[in-house]
Amino acid sequence: MTAARPGVPEDGSNLALLPGPARDFHLFHSEEGPHLLLVDGSQLFKIDEALSDQLAATAASGGAAVRALLAEHGLGGKRFIGDEPLADPPLRALSLAVAERCNLGCTYCYAEGGSFGGAARNMPWEVAEASVRRLFAQVERDERVTLAFLGGEPLTNRPVIRRATELAVAIAGERGIPIGFSITTNGTLLTPDDAEFFERYRFAVTVSLDGIGAVHDRLRPTKGGRGSYDKVIANVRPLLARQRRMQVSARVTVTPANLGLRATLDHFIALGFHTVGFSPMLSAPTRRGEMQAPDLDVLLEEMIACGREFERRTLAGETYPFANMLTALEEIHRGTHRPYPCGAGAGYFGVSASGGLFACHRFVEDEAGSMGHVSEGVDRERQRRWLAQRMVDRQEPCRSCWARYLCGGGCHYEVIHRGRPACDYIRGWLDYALGAYVRLSAQRPDLLARTVPGGPRPAGAPVTADSNSSVP
Repeated sequence: MTAARPGVPEDGSNLALLPGPARDFHLFHSEEGPHLLLVDGSQLFKIDEALSDQLAATAASGGAAVRALLAEHGLGGKRFIGDEPLADPPLRALSLAVAERCNLGCTYCYAEGGSFGGAARNMPWEVAEASVRRLFAQVERDERVTLAFLGGEPLTNRPVIRRATELAVAIAGERGIPIGFSITTNGTLLTPDDAEFFERYRFAVTVSLDGIGAVHDRLRPTKGGRGSYDKVIANVRPLLARQRRMQVSARVTVTPANLGLRATLDHFIALGFHTVGFSPMLSAPTRRGEMQAPDLDVLLEEMIACGREFERRTLAGETYPFANMLTALEEIHRGTHRPYPCGAGAGYFGVSASGGLFACHRFVEDEAGSMGHVSEGVDRERQRRWLAQRMVDRQEPCRSCWARYLCGGGCHYEVIHRGRPACDYIRGWLDYALGAYVRLSAQRPDLLARTVPGGPRPAGAPVTADSNSSVP
């Protein structure tokens, strides 16, 4: 028996549905033979067929029998994730809704046309300044922070973005604090001057694109009903040509109307995007565009097809920047294990145009995620309740799922507003990703090391303020 890098499971077998010990381990087979995932700690081991058969037979006998069998083989026995929620985590990331307005009329918009259900407005400078200063309020030297700009369409308030960035750079420089910047935009207002600004400050720029040509136009029209694709592509080309320090990525929100992922992925990669990623639409205020079970089945097939091409290209020594695959492999490689899906409501918050603090950018103006105000800081009592309630082991059916410490229980916003319709999809995707990880590790570990930078995360490392860390 040999230990692999920490990781996750692969086959979506019926062990995932069993009570008791099945929640604590998962068996899968790949071309490299049987493997075992110990869920707590995301520990991955290559095992022999005999132990695989023993574990499968013991699964229904109870946790004590499984633990005894694992201990007999020198496995398990150490806890990585405990029962207590995070306690008063420090603020390390903010996303500013600098514009609660938008010039597009996307059919599924979680921000309800950009204004979050209220009157369209921009964030005044005073709120942006208070937000930046709040971000740095309790940060020590060399502790990294992140400042993001979202909306609505954030570039409708370009002056505040630039002024806030420059203030943050000045404070970070004075105090020796590393800082990262990001912006998510629909691309319709991008200018060559934006390219220069984003390059100077090393922005991660995410452009929302939902397909090629007419497919995108149907999902992301202007408020007047015209298409936006040609304008977005024309505007983004200068950024793609300029990117050296900045990274320009495409994010595709997947609905039942744009499930042809492989063609979309190849097209955007050919245009020069740094990465291209897909995110299923699971919860929309209007319910339009939401993925249903049959759509999620198709999505999984399409995602795996993209993953297979990633494997082929990687083994051929080529670059194929499929973001979902890169994220999954990195999480497996690091042995990520977490009781939450992301840093929302922990070290990461969204700020509304009026200065309200919310659990993340999706909860802006939503009382379900209200967490205080930038002028007073985080409401610790609300935060403690949130972190206690949202732990994955306190959720159903998560507490009985082998994938819980990689998934973290799913996006808080989507779970609160719709539940968990995508669990089978997530398990299936993680299954595939693990098999790919094992294959790539066995065939070309040197390529995997270059494709997925960094080593494994130390055991027990805390959840960070990463606002987009979910494996799927």
